[in-house]
Amino acid sequence: MLEHYIIKAKTRGPSIIIERETMADSFTSSRQSLVPSFLYSSSSISSKRSIDLDAVTHRSGNHALSPFISSSTSSKRVVIPSPNEKLEMYSPAFYAACTVGGMLATGPTHTAVTPIDLVKCNMQIDPAKYKSVISGFGVMFREQGIRGFFRGWAPTLIGYSAQGAGKYGLYEFFKKYYADIAGPEYAAKYKTLIYLAGSASAEVFADVALCPMEAVKVRVQTQPGFARGLSDGLPKFIKSEGALGLYKGIVPLWGRQIPYTMMKFATFEKFVELTYKHVIPTPKEQCSTPLQLGVSFACGYVAGVFCAVISHPADNLVSFLNNAKGATVSDAVKNLGVWGLFTRGLPLRIVMIGTLTGSQWGIYDACKVFMGVPTTGGAAPAATELANA
Repeated sequence: MLEHYIIKAKTRGPSIIIERETMADSFTSSRQSLVPSFLYSSSSISSKRSIDLDAVTHRSGNHALSPFISSSTSSKRVVIPSPNEKLEMYSPAFYAACTVGGMLATGPTHTAVTPIDLVKCNMQIDPAKYKSVISGFGVMFREQGIRGFFRGWAPTLIGYSAQGAGKYGLYEFFKKYYADIAGPEYAAKYKTLIYLAGSASAEVFADVALCPMEAVKVRVQTQPGFARGLSDGLPKFIKSEGALGLYKGIVPLWGRQIPYTMMKFATFEKFVELTYKHVIPTPKEQCSTPLQLGVSFACGYVAGVFCAVISHPADNLVSFLNNAKGATVSDAVKNLGVWGLFTRGLPLRIVMIGTLTGSQWGIYDACKVFMGVPTTGGAAPAATELANA
């Protein structure tokens, strides 16, 4: 009698669990437990794929998995060491690691480019005074000295650390959540839509954490004499506009950050996939860690250029609204003009966002590797392979 089995592998702690179940058992299991393997290319997946494909469907008594499963047909599971991974995928510890990685990737990098951001914001608010990138740096240096280039660093560090924690941690959550809803076949077929939906959902929540600090940062950076930094700028802002004034720019912020993040994550995932498929002949799981992190930085930089262009009009709106008390979107459009809305400060922002995004993906994936999680993205297998995974 021909008896069919499905072999499943999953990580648990420092081990890979190899489970065997009949086809009937498989069809009664919840679809929620199926995780599309395209989401990650890891050492555990590599271990699973190294098993002879004859083991997926085999005759009773023909134990193709003899190195892993005992000869007794009653044996249902066996534990073998997992070579690299330390955390179980999609466990609370996994999401915590991604949250910490996102915080470390975004807060320090945004703080490091504060001088560029400072000149960019002033070019958007006062183009008559800050006419170009070079002259903008010159004006800033003459009026405020070296210390002036880092004005507003505290709200930048706190705000973007909180935003990055939510953005990356929730992206990993929503990406799996939507993939589970779609099921393996449709998740593989429409993976770009899953990237877009997951990143957009994450950014909605992340911006709630960012918005108050962004409001204070812009006011401190673009109004000389308003405040020295966060400690005196936050209470002064609340006294002037009320606590709700900190969220005056939330809608334009969503308008800037949600398209930005959708482009950032979907473009990055796609370029990583294409890189491992067409540029690097070696499968991702066989590549060295430095090479994988180099791919993360390069693909992140390319994604950053797309991000800067698509989100720049909203960035101009956020800067204008947070700088001018009582200003509206129509006031900003009238003052900046449609062309200015799309182009004012764009070249500097492309350099800033490209560097930021590349660095963030490199740092984020380095943190994941350090904490025992595979790097993000990779070549996607065929849907038929997913059905058997």
